[in-house]
Amino acid sequence: MHTKEEIFNTIKEILIDDFGCEESKVKQDARLVEDLDLDSIDAVDLVVKLQSKINQKVDPEDFKQIRTLQDVVDAVEKIVNANH
Repeated sequence: MHTKEEIFNTIKEILIDDFGCEESKVKQDARLVEDLDLDSIDAVDLVVKLQSKINQKVDPEDFKQIRTLQDVVDAVEKIVNANH
């Protein structure tokens, strides 16, 4: 899971399977709160699930300014690629 497309697909799968998001709404420009109805607890759960997928610790600070799904993809890509 190193390319943005692979990261997006992994996150999309988590959002659909674990959070019950409608597949049609899970787009890169989707806003986490407004479009996908995620709250702060969901955001924490998403970070925990991502940590297990990438096998790396995620600093919550990296996710403070995240608003869209693309922001999540960019943050995860930065973490994954920084450690390779």
